[in-house]
Amino acid sequence: MKIHEYQGKEILRKFGVTVPRGIPCLSVDEAVKAAEELGGPVWVVKAQIHAGGRGKGGGVKVAKSLEQVREYANQILGMQLVTHQTGPEGQKVRRLLIEEGADIKKELYVSMVTDRVTQRVVLMASSEGGMDIEEVAHSNPEKIHTVAIDPAVGLLDADADDIARKIGVPEGSIEAARNNLKGLYKAYWDTDASLAEINPLILTGDGNVIALDAKFNFDSNALFRHPEIVAYRDLDEEDPAEVEASKFDLAYISLDGNIGCLVNGAGLAMATMDTIKLFGGEPANFLDVGGGATAEKVTEAFKIMLKNPGLKAILVNIFGGIMRCDVIAEGVITASKAVSLQVPLVVRMKGTNEDLGKKMLADSGLPIISADTMEDAAKQVVAAAAGQA
Repeated sequence: MKIHEYQGKEILRKFGVTVPRGIPCLSVDEAVKAAEELGGPVWVVKAQIHAGGRGKGGGVKVAKSLEQVREYANQILGMQLVTHQTGPEGQKVRRLLIEEGADIKKELYVSMVTDRVTQRVVLMASSEGGMDIEEVAHSNPEKIHTVAIDPAVGLLDADADDIARKIGVPEGSIEAARNNLKGLYKAYWDTDASLAEINPLILTGDGNVIALDAKFNFDSNALFRHPEIVAYRDLDEEDPAEVEASKFDLAYISLDGNIGCLVNGAGLAMATMDTIKLFGGEPANFLDVGGGATAEKVTEAFKIMLKNPGLKAILVNIFGGIMRCDVIAEGVITASKAVSLQVPLVVRMKGTNEDLGKKMLADSGLPIISADTMEDAAKQVVAAAAGQA
């Protein structure tokens, strides 16, 4: 789960990280009122979407008068903001953040992520913060500094100070940097985040260290512990199909292809998509119905896949371990009839009650294409999709 910048800054503030004063807005009039309330000679008008690269896309503007605040708010609110993270279709801007201006002397980068190799939270930092951090990581990896944090003791003062010095924080600002880094770690740890990023973390002319941006991703499996974070969820920023799938406990991710995939188990789902691509096809989605799929869940899964206007064929690939093949067969038959399926359907199932499941499909009277192997299933669904093009 992702949240907006202004929500991320609310979290950072709670954990002692220094952030600018800012007010979220839903209208142009609210934006002007927010600037008046903040006061000062300079304000930043920021688009609030769940994607990076907003500045390059025209979603961040510096205003030096209330008239400019109104002008920029008019320009940004409602625009289809295209960044390197939104894809060519962009994302509609429905919210703004009006923030006080900052005296930026230097832009730095810091983040917390979980490193699966060391099985620890890792602090990553660079002296090269700002909009081109991805290019820095690619071209100048030596400018990225890391420290693995022992969960038993947390981020040590010495480690925080060492990282701060390595990214160019002057001695007079080391304590401020340390406090921000330790606050970032605490925010990451206590909220079950999977990413906590400040880009840029700035040094100001008077030596302050301020988080000028905030990006958080959260582990969805831990959200039951954090109703206050669930309350931050903005469904307008999420794929409608993925939102619908979550209501039925389906793991669904939209992709760019035309072959729908319904699989039980995340590993098998990934292998299924790889096999489809191996034989020249393109998956339209990742869809894991899990080990407790019912006829209702399978029906809803079909409905969600069929909302994709570009769908040309569907592949159902089931390994019957905990999930019995006859139950899946019942679900496939029920779903096919319920949605009046008009695209080719290839079904491959192996495991518990496999023969019974195949017999149920054969006796259903539905035009289902049966396959015995992954290779056979992928070849048949790719051919079927090509025939529908």
